[in-house]
Amino acid sequence: MSGVQDVREMSVAVAFDGMKSVADVVFRAGCPECRSSFELSAGALRLAIGATSKTTFYSFTCPECGLAVRKPAGERIVELLTGGGVRTLRLHSTV
Repeated sequence: MSGVQDVREMSVAVAFDGMKSVADVVFRAGCPECRSSFELSAGALRLAIGATSKTTFYSFTCPECGLAVRKPAGERIVELLTGGGVRTLRLHSTV
């Protein structure tokens, strides 16, 4: 089986050989207060996943006016944010 593993490792090395760098993921966002639009890195966003759609949201601080913004996150937004490396917090119910 060593030969198969060697071929796989060599294929991965060849696949990444031409890559120069990996682009940072950025997300478009807007502020409901000052109405500015901007791009944020994954590190500037936080995702909280609750038991329901009402308790699942993402948040960030507006770089223009400093407002703490909290917006609902549906399934697709959760997929995009988690796939883009946004830190996630799972909220647990105490009921």
